Amino acid sequence: MDENIRKRNELLAQKVIRGLATRNMTGYYAEDREAALRLALELIPEGSTVTMGGGMSVHEIGLVEALKAGDYNFIDRDEMEDKRAAMLAAYDADVFLASSNAITEDGVLVNIDGNSNRVSAIAQGPKTVLLIVGMNKVCCDVDSAMKRARNVAAPINAQRFGLSTPCARTGACSDCKSIDTICCQFLVTRFSRHPGRIKVILVNDVLGF
Repeated sequence: MDENIRKRNELLAQKVIRGLATRNMTGYYAEDREAALRLALELIPEGSTVTMGGGMSVHEIGLVEALKAGDYNFIDRDEMEDKRAAMLAAYDADVFLASSNAITEDGVLVNIDGNSNRVSAIAQGPKTVLLIVGMNKVCCDVDSAMKRARNVAAPINAQRFGLSTPCARTGACSDCKSIDTICCQFLVTRFSRHPGRIKVILVNDVLGF
């Protein structure tokens, strides 16, 4: 990454972290993927029950592999036959892992979901929500964050899952009502009722979609 871009991201991350603090959420800065992994493991106590929603960023920093190899009760829905049971386990977990489709410069989280297990767990249930977010997902305001979620994250995920949606064919949102739509639920998290429950690690790298 260009050094000027890296420095700009570092400064912007501090602004986002200050914004998160005003919203009862806690932000952290990681200079790269390796630092993000170390920080995440510091924030997850050994012995914790950990689950996750779909989050490429969590995989990309190596966190899933580290949890499987460590002293954690990691519930991997991809390895469970009963997917519903795995999703329901998230609501009583110690730590729920995910990313965010977008985050604003002043700390608002914007997420969309198809099955809605991810957005519902972010909103309520697990004791701690830990989000791994690349600086490529920072947007100037909620409107641009929503546009990013619908026109960047959603089409790529629809293609990744092999879904038959207009956005999978065109690369842009058409506000569809396809049976395959992954834009079923929209969650805008502007404040956390429980101080520090939601923790965000901002990574100075391009992660996820």
